[in-house]
Amino acid sequence: MNNPIRSFGKQLKKEFKGYNRKLLQKDLMAGITAAAVALPLSLAFGASSGADATAGLLTAIIAAFVVGGFSGTSYQIAGPSGATVAILLPLALRYGVQGILITGFMAGAIMVLAGICKLGKLVYFLPTPVVIGFTSGIALIIGLGQVENFFGVTAEGKNAFWKMGYLFSHKFEPNIYAIAIALFVVLLILVWPKKWGAKVPASLVGIAIATIANIAIEFPVTVVGEIPQSLLHENRLHFADLATIPYQEFILPAISLAALCMIESLLCLLIAGRSKGESIDANQELISQGIGNMIIPFFGGVPSTAAIARTNVAIESGQVTRVTGLVQGIIILLSMFLLSPVMSKIPLSALAGILIVAAWRMNAWQKIRYMFKKRFFWSAGQFLITMLATVAFDLTIAVALGVLFSLLYFILKMANIEISVSEVDAKRMGCEINLKNDARVMYVTGPIFFGSLNCLMKEIENNATGTLILSMRGVPLVDTSGVQAIMEFYEKNQQNGNRILFASLQKDVQRKFRKAGVSEMVGETAFFDTAREAIEYLNNAN
Repeated sequence: MNNPIRSFGKQLKKEFKGYNRKLLQKDLMAGITAAAVALPLSLAFGASSGADATAGLLTAIIAAFVVGGFSGTSYQIAGPSGATVAILLPLALRYGVQGILITGFMAGAIMVLAGICKLGKLVYFLPTPVVIGFTSGIALIIGLGQVENFFGVTAEGKNAFWKMGYLFSHKFEPNIYAIAIALFVVLLILVWPKKWGAKVPASLVGIAIATIANIAIEFPVTVVGEIPQSLLHENRLHFADLATIPYQEFILPAISLAALCMIESLLCLLIAGRSKGESIDANQELISQGIGNMIIPFFGGVPSTAAIARTNVAIESGQVTRVTGLVQGIIILLSMFLLSPVMSKIPLSALAGILIVAAWRMNAWQKIRYMFKKRFFWSAGQFLITMLATVAFDLTIAVALGVLFSLLYFILKMANIEISVSEVDAKRMGCEINLKNDARVMYVTGPIFFGSLNCLMKEIENNATGTLILSMRGVPLVDTSGVQAIMEFYEKNQQNGNRILFASLQKDVQRKFRKAGVSEMVGETAFFDTAREAIEYLNNAN
């Protein structure tokens, strides 16, 4: 068994081999650029999660040092994520900020346990349409969740849909100034040239202009509010709270949050790893994310995941090692202490504009269009079911439904086993055939399992007169149901004077037959390497 500490040590040694001043300069510049992207997003995701902007900053800072420092890759940038809003906001409405902190701590513990149990590779088994579906569902929740801040109003309701219903049923009066600020930020982000964005993020420019204008003119809009110059938020988890937490109330949302953080983090690192050309230690990543999320609540931050936008920006900016993430954390920390009076004047509608664009860009539009354009109906169904379930229920149920739908499709496709039957042809054999009874060769392609069994047995029974040679070169596996059905058929037809021979079995199928007792029942002489050998055996026996 691999020692995780030793493995991590080898990873660091390889990562920093030949590290010098030139590479350090690259990490410094990449870290500063990543911080410019992370700062406005951290403020926005902290405020939208049901906590406040300060909580988002604290998460970005702590995650940079704890999660980034012990990451399973060299390039990961962690912080608050829009994806977690779908789970955190309902918790905040029901339990307050304390609910977010408790759930974050429990989710972290689950992630550590998952990493120790080496469950990191499970993410590879998620179908692409399912991943796209819950990402789009989360994007929809984030976008709708910004209705209040976008229009500069307040509404009652347990989620974004209830709040929208409340606003429209009460004929709300929108704040024109808030709408103008939000639209300005949205338009600025959309028209900002990409080559400029590589140096200065449009979201940072939008927030800066909106904040300066608000300080100068003092618009009648809601602002972020005071940002404490402390790493310990007044609303934070205390060690004494761990003894009084009603864990049973938070276990389901904690599992959902842990699943979301694991999926988003590993997918982020897989995507970024392709451009970086670096493999990842998925289990180490889960452990680092888990430890980070267990520590962050004691500072008052919201849960953290690997951040796709920030990670990609860091890589594109020349990131070399995990020092980039540490630099990013230091820049955000300095900003919190030096710029907090200015950041407290940021209009919430400006953050709403950033989040609306972020939600729109979260969708994998190219892949979505491809699915529908090519009429991949099952894939489109997986996508729609997962997206709607994410909005209506939560991530755990959504992913479960999407995966179940995928399994159903897989079973139905695999059940279409291919079977062809042919008489023994003397010309094809190239020799004289002298068989006393009828002989047929049945070529089977596809797995023999409970889903395909009915079709197979029906064909076998229709061709059971005389000798039947089952050529199974195209059969990759046989399950217990298939083995039992073949054994029952053999016993039944042996009494009727009919024979069954087996040819071209793959190794896994051979092992299954021996283990189940098929070989012992029919005898080793009933197995042949090819159908031709089986026919020659029958011919010589006559």
